[in-house]
Amino acid sequence: MAKWGIYCILRPVGPEADHTALGSCSWSVLRLMPTHPALSALDGFYIFLSLLSYHNMPFYKNLSAEEPAGKRTINKLLELRKALKKEGIPERSQNRNLLLATWNIREFDSNKYGLRTEESYYYIAEIIDRFDLVAVQEVREDLKALNKLMSILGSNWSAVFTDVTEGTAGNGERMAFLFDTRKVKFSGLMGQVVLPPVISKDENGKRVSKPVEQIARTPLMCGFKAGWTDFILTTVHIYYGEDRADDPRRVEEINQVARFLSKRSDEPVAWSKNWLLLGDFNIFDPGDVTMQALVKAGFTVPPELQQLPSNIGRNKFYDQIAFKVRPDRFATNSSAGVFNFFDVVFKEEEAAMYAPEMGDNYSLKKTGEARTDKEKAAYYRDWRTFQMSDHLPMWVELRIDYSDDYLERKLEETPKV
Repeated sequence: MAKWGIYCILRPVGPEADHTALGSCSWSVLRLMPTHPALSALDGFYIFLSLLSYHNMPFYKNLSAEEPAGKRTINKLLELRKALKKEGIPERSQNRNLLLATWNIREFDSNKYGLRTEESYYYIAEIIDRFDLVAVQEVREDLKALNKLMSILGSNWSAVFTDVTEGTAGNGERMAFLFDTRKVKFSGLMGQVVLPPVISKDENGKRVSKPVEQIARTPLMCGFKAGWTDFILTTVHIYYGEDRADDPRRVEEINQVARFLSKRSDEPVAWSKNWLLLGDFNIFDPGDVTMQALVKAGFTVPPELQQLPSNIGRNKFYDQIAFKVRPDRFATNSSAGVFNFFDVVFKEEEAAMYAPEMGDNYSLKKTGEARTDKEKAAYYRDWRTFQMSDHLPMWVELRIDYSDDYLERKLEETPKV
């Protein structure tokens, strides 16, 4: 009886040698080699194994425990990884599920409170790496911050993003999608949402085209494929305006975008029948007219996403993920949430630890007058939102394996004899 030796070849996920751990690979190869002398002429054969679950890891090589900030970052990353796991976010799977998230990363990046520290990028990357596809709002005109984040995420991650919307209302912002290319494939469909003109007739019965006011920050629309399904995502950062639940322009922007996309999704030649609208809608409460505008256009927010306040104060429902999809081809797995990173990093009681990073402005006002302890605490609370964000990332698990459903439909379509 022949004896067989076994060895495993692992494909690394990035250029670094320390990224070749089994959990970081999208596939592996087992080669069965005959070891009996009588079988030595055989080449053997290969078995390809697709890993059911996988997890990429950001690039940590530049972190050094010899430096105080580096040691702190490493310890915090370990805590952050434990917290993300404890949060109940499902494991990433190659074929079974898709973890979709949306995150408004505050002014990514601006110098309002000083540029983000090195450690902030590692925390942001660690959170994003927990998901497969992330819509990001408030990417700034200068792409240095996004490029730095992508370098930490590694070569498996890719990004698509808009140009900056001109004008004061555009606020120098971009929209972006970040995705793990081992799992998510960009379809080639990409565009920015431009509202069509209003067509009417003048007194002579002649058709007249009248331009409409565009969305303050142009939404980004992209088509993706994952597993058995395809879908179109549109991410928005809706105009805020007045500090009230029913700001007229905010309501109108949601109404216009949702109706436009709903109409496009019904077109016979639409690239996909699965449309998701996600991002920062600046919705105060699910019962407000802002949410009603979204629902009236034909979009639905799954029950598991309806009661998830996403601001730091946990009292506003700014961020949303809304669906208009084929129920038999695209659905959630009833798993969703928001992740409060401030439970782990830049905690309330850690202000003094970050005094060197905050600089003189932490202890002194612009007038040179010393800040009180209460004022220093307030400064730190605001400063840390420019390190991480004033929004919490919202996520949902999507089902992407419909092979059983497909086979069952095949049976149903078989003519009865």
